[in-house]
Amino acid sequence: MRSALYVPGNRPELFDKALAGPADIVLLDLEDAVPARQKETARAEVSAWLRTVADAGQRIWVRVNSGSLCPDDLRAVALPAVSAVCLAKTESAEQVRAADEVLREYEPRVGAIRVCPLLESAAAVLDAASIAAAPRVWRLQLGEADLRADLGIETSSDERELLAIRTHVVLAGAAAGIAPPLGPVDTDFRDLDRLRERTTALARMGFRGRACIHPAQLPVVNEVFTPAAADLERARVLVGRFESAAGGVLLDEGGKMVDAAVIRQARRLLED
Repeated sequence: MRSALYVPGNRPELFDKALAGPADIVLLDLEDAVPARQKETARAEVSAWLRTVADAGQRIWVRVNSGSLCPDDLRAVALPAVSAVCLAKTESAEQVRAADEVLREYEPRVGAIRVCPLLESAAAVLDAASIAAAPRVWRLQLGEADLRADLGIETSSDERELLAIRTHVVLAGAAAGIAPPLGPVDTDFRDLDRLRERTTALARMGFRGRACIHPAQLPVVNEVFTPAAADLERARVLVGRFESAAGGVLLDEGGKMVDAAVIRQARRLLED
C-alpha cells in the first residue's frame, strides 16, 4: 500500500471516481473534512455507498470521528466493503479497545476490519507503543497538523523539527510487530517537487505509504513508494543465494557482506 486518498464523506459524487483512480486506498473521511452540521448526513451517505460496492479489493478505509460520534460512525461503516478504519485523535489504547468492542458486534466477520489509529497530540505520541499493541491495530498514522498545533511547532523546509516524533512512531510500530506507519498528509498539493522530496525522506525513515488530500499528489507518492525494478531483482538474487547456501554470510556483487539482517531487508522489500 503506497497511497491513501482522503475523500470528504459529504461528497458522494466523488466516491466512485476516487475508487476508479490510482490511489491504493480510498479513505472516506467522516471527520475533519465534514462540517459539524453535516456529520450525520455524511455518515448516511458513506454507509449507503458502501453497501453498493461489490468488490473493492480491500481498498476502502473510513476515518471516523472521535468522542461521542465514534460508536455511531463505526456501526454505520462496519460493512464488507471496508478493510480498515482510521480512528481520529486516538489518545490511548483504551480508545482502540472500545472501537474493537463495537466492531466485533457489527463487522461482517470477526477481525475483518483493521484499525489505523491517528496520533494527533503529545499524549498520543508518548503512548504510541501501547496504542500500537492494542487489538486490531495494523499500522499507525501521524496527524501532524493537530500535532504541530498541540506542541507549538513551526516546521522549516526540511521538517527537521518533526524528526524525533516520526522516528518514535516508526519505532513503536516496529516494536509492536505491525506494519510500518502511513506518512502524514502534505497540505500543499501544488508543490509536487517538495512533495517528492519530503515523501522520499519519509520512505528513508521507515514509513511505507502516505496519505494524500488531492489526486494530483498520488502519482508522486505512488512512484516514491514503488521499488525500482533493479532493487527488486537484486533482492530476489540475494534471497535466492542465501537460501541456496543454507544461511551464513555471503558477499554481494560489489563485495559487501550479506548477513541475515540484509536478507530480512531484502525479503521485506519483496513482500511490500
